[in-house]
Amino acid sequence: MFAKIVAVSLLTLASGQLLAAECAVTVDSTDQMSFNTKEITIDKSCKTFTVNLEHSGSLPKNVMGHNWVLTTKADMPGVAAEGMASGIEKNYLKEGDARVIAHTKIIGAGEKDSVTFDVSKLKAGTDYEFFCSFPGHNSMMKGAVVLK
Repeated sequence: MFAKIVAVSLLTLASGQLLAAECAVTVDSTDQMSFNTKEITIDKSCKTFTVNLEHSGSLPKNVMGHNWVLTTKADMPGVAAEGMASGIEKNYLKEGDARVIAHTKIIGAGEKDSVTFDVSKLKAGTDYEFFCSFPGHNSMMKGAVVLK
């Protein structure tokens, strides 16, 4: 069993993808404006899916805060641009923005947050993107969400 876990972990690191086990994934964010993955695969058999966001850096959220936001790829630029005016108190997201499928709060060094969403909100064949909505971060801190 341990060897299988190690092999899966090595495969995951080598491929740059996080494979969702049991309908959940942990995503780490850093002071270098990066997530530890560029793709999250969700099995369509999952009724709900949970993203656990961690911040392994040392800077506070007002300096290098991160969140995890899920939208369609087409909606991401607008959500990010319009969210900047909302400020850190509202996680740099426009209040009530229907384009946002799910999001965590902005976290800083050593903090964690999670979000669970209904997988039925995702449609096969649609391009989804996750990103950090902290101003300027989405150019580097983004990736694909794939429904399989």
